[in-house]
Amino acid sequence: MNASIAPAQIAPQPQPSPAVAALLQRAPRLFIGGEWVEARSAARIPVIDPATGRQIASVADAGAEDVERAVAAARRALESGPWPDMLPRDREALIWKLADLVEGHRDELAELESLDNGKTKVIADAVDVADTRDYFRYMAGWATKITGETFQTSIQGRRGTKFHTYTLRQPVGVVAQIVPWNFPLSMAAWKLGPALATGCTCILKPAEQTPLTALRLADLIAEAGFPPGVVNVLTGLGETAGAALVAHPGIDKISFTGSTEVGKLINKSATDTLKRVSLELGGSRRSSSFPMSILTR
Repeated sequence: MNASIAPAQIAPQPQPSPAVAALLQRAPRLFIGGEWVEARSAARIPVIDPATGRQIASVADAGAEDVERAVAAARRALESGPWPDMLPRDREALIWKLADLVEGHRDELAELESLDNGKTKVIADAVDVADTRDYFRYMAGWATKITGETFQTSIQGRRGTKFHTYTLRQPVGVVAQIVPWNFPLSMAAWKLGPALATGCTCILKPAEQTPLTALRLADLIAEAGFPPGVVNVLTGLGETAGAALVAHPGIDKISFTGSTEVGKLINKSATDTLKRVSLELGGSRRSSSFPMSILTR
């Protein structure tokens, strides 16, 4: 007697929560100068759920004109307005509030990361979201710990004159931050946290494959009360938005995590405008987590 084999049953995909569904259905926009704005181009980048291969959303495809707007917003925030005059303790409070908002939206962020990246929601919650919250809290404390130093120099002046020397740490400036697909949310925190603690302004470009949590993080940054232009988020392709950021003379530093091949191209391009560069390539961590020597001058 031959046993019959029943066809495999495919479990239906669970429906996204209302908060996640709202983000997936939102009009594709860029976060520039504290506002959600349309990209100059009507081109869109599809967002694919890697677990099913289905398109779940689309995002704006930023180009050179959008990069220009974001750099202008970041420079304004760096050079005028409340950010450059903000006390370190106030930057600390803002970063800590952002960490609290990440914690408050933990379930939603884990769901988004799972949909976008393909990892399980359990892993996204326990690793990605928890790490993001903890790292922002850690970097919040650094805002009040970054100081200069005073020392006696060995230069002998005329008639026995002695010199008193001091250093003052200042923000490097506008930082372009390009993150990969594998840990989109926590990588964004690793790059944003040090820059914000040291008083820099930021333009964050998530990987085109996994942009959703960066967009939601922009909402939380606005809710936390960061001044307009301190953090800008551009979705776009590496060869267009990423290349325009690297080449732009208004960018002072590039922080990139990704492939060795792209890292070499970024390093070569950045030399034309003498940008500072931090690269984490092919599993080789060289810099981006800890800020003091690379995000202050």
